[in-house]
Amino acid sequence: MLNNKSILITGGTGSLGKALTAHILKHWPEVKRLVIFSRDEQKQYQMAQDYPMSKYPQMRYFIGDVRDRERLVRAFSGIDYVIHAAAMKHVHIAEYNPDECVKTNVGGAENVIQAALQTKVEHVVALSTDKACAPINLYGATKLTSDKLFVAANNIRGHHNIKFSVVRYGNVMGSNGSVIPFFIKKRSEGVLPITVNEMTRFNISLQGGVDMVLHALKTAWGGEIFVPKISSYRITDVAEAIGPNCEHKEVGIRPGEKIHEEMISSSDSFFTYDIDKYFVIVPQTPIWNIADFVKTFNAKLVPQGFAYNSGTNEEWETVSSLRQLIKEHVDSNFEA
Repeated sequence: MLNNKSILITGGTGSLGKALTAHILKHWPEVKRLVIFSRDEQKQYQMAQDYPMSKYPQMRYFIGDVRDRERLVRAFSGIDYVIHAAAMKHVHIAEYNPDECVKTNVGGAENVIQAALQTKVEHVVALSTDKACAPINLYGATKLTSDKLFVAANNIRGHHNIKFSVVRYGNVMGSNGSVIPFFIKKRSEGVLPITVNEMTRFNISLQGGVDMVLHALKTAWGGEIFVPKISSYRITDVAEAIGPNCEHKEVGIRPGEKIHEEMISSSDSFFTYDIDKYFVIVPQTPIWNIADFVKTFNAKLVPQGFAYNSGTNEEWETVSSLRQLIKEHVDSNFEA
């Protein structure tokens, strides 16, 4: 699928960007070009130690910011597929720096769209978040806006042979800034700070995130929001799995946080289809025929009022399964 193709990843030095890079180089060694686009030169330098151009001649490291449309246009020259992973993602930092979050997550999304339309990009897959569904914080609101921009971009493409689609998922296990590595680091202090005991979150592995992006690249018709069927965990079970001998101290919810996360709201149910491993929220004004989509993917419309919520999910991780997942996906030397 990706051999002889040129791919660019915005925010490519992040956790998912590095996982995508490893997966692509392993499974499509004849990829024509793999461009890592990000604004952090130190992270690019470090990533280039793992994937030097002397060993991986298809690799390119491109310093740039998604806020800079001219730089994006230059970077997209000759690119077939763009995976847009660049974002400000920390809820509390966005609450304190709202204008910066808007510039990156909304302005950056619009710049990616316009740069892709100006060049010969064939497909853009944008990364979303569960916080974009019924958002109560600025980060979620900017990502919902970003989702809407990418979905609507299919209607303004004109003569361009290009598709825009979105993948939306929950907390990525072991990603930078997520709760599991935070708890692993804090347990040496003997106290694990828990926001509220009732809190739940969706959970997906880095590989699961990679698989979703590749699924969208392979199957999207343009305008879909892909949502994985994944498990939830209770924050208290994560604390027990990592620090059973630690004090679990409830510290209160931070600004902009939810007790439970949603990936599909009841309002989305009218446009949401079940396609086996994933749900798909189709665009309200698609550029293709819904009946053809249903037939091709054996898609089934979910019941009206259906909502996909981490607190009412049917699939749950346990303390023991979390320990096993941490060992498999986060730290092979992990011991509770």
